[in-house]
Amino acid sequence: MSTAAVTDKRPSTLRAASLPKWTSPAIAVGAIALGIGISFAADLHSEIQWALIAAVLFVLGTYGISARVEGRRQAKDRVATSFVWVAFLLAVIPLVSLVWTTVSRGVKVLDVYFLTHSMGVVADSEPGGGIYHAIIGSLEQVGLATLIGAPIGVMTAIYLVEYGRGRLAQAVTFFVDVMTGIPSIVAGLFILSLMLIFEMQPFGFAGSLALAILMMPVVVRSTEEMLKLVPNELREASLALGVPKWRTILKVVLPTSIGGITTGIMLAIARIAGETAPVLLLVFGNPFINNNPFEGAQASLPLYIYQQYAQSAGANAAYDRAWAASLTLIAFVMILNLVARGIARWKAPKAGR
Repeated sequence: MSTAAVTDKRPSTLRAASLPKWTSPAIAVGAIALGIGISFAADLHSEIQWALIAAVLFVLGTYGISARVEGRRQAKDRVATSFVWVAFLLAVIPLVSLVWTTVSRGVKVLDVYFLTHSMGVVADSEPGGGIYHAIIGSLEQVGLATLIGAPIGVMTAIYLVEYGRGRLAQAVTFFVDVMTGIPSIVAGLFILSLMLIFEMQPFGFAGSLALAILMMPVVVRSTEEMLKLVPNELREASLALGVPKWRTILKVVLPTSIGGITTGIMLAIARIAGETAPVLLLVFGNPFINNNPFEGAQASLPLYIYQQYAQSAGANAAYDRAWAASLTLIAFVMILNLVARGIARWKAPKAGR
């Protein structure tokens, strides 16, 4: 065997030492164990405190071990990666806990009877009853709000991106920014003031108007960003062929960004579907089924959850119904998002067409 071959098999002295792949999991296990021990020693009873202590120990342990073996430069890289993982876990753990708690408590009374019956003459403290009237109210109120808010929001975004210039566009952008942060109770009070002027009683469509006000700025902002992502070359190519601008927007710009626009609308629907304050002011709640949103008080899922939880003191039946309605509302939002993804994929332009 030649000297050159022997030299090639020797480890390079220029290559820095590296930690094995199992180091990070081992440090995490040690940090969790040490964090629990410190929490017990300090008499800390909150699981959140345990988690924060373990996260800090994980980051410090990762830096110390990596700096000693791999050097400070690689240690800083590992610390940055550790921060990413810690932030990810801090975001996922509450979400998983929320879903698990809602599912475990909501399945107690969630069945076909619960979904197909209203409260009717059932008292809040008695077992039985259901959320059919609340489902009907939520579907009608959110549906009408979407029919009002989504087209206005999309057309406003088209104006700002494709036509908006000068002070008018600046004023519209300013008011959209203001409306994005408006509290839901303010939208409800605005519609309530109009109802008082015209001496109108609570009805479902009034809640839809307030929800539409909350929905429009979200749709405008999301649609505006999606339209800005469309390459200007597509617009210029269409205009160069003599296609009018309105037809370019309709046939080129909107189909290209339809996926993002649909997702933005679904996010807006998900936001207004859980609003309680405007519904409480304008719709007022109704234990009976009311299929007409333009006359009489109506129920909705968020309002039903609030009312049942408010009556749950000493009444396990109302408490269980509140959790079951919460699970139904989460499932409703999830179904909307799945439908939106399906529509976005179906409407998205296919390659080669």
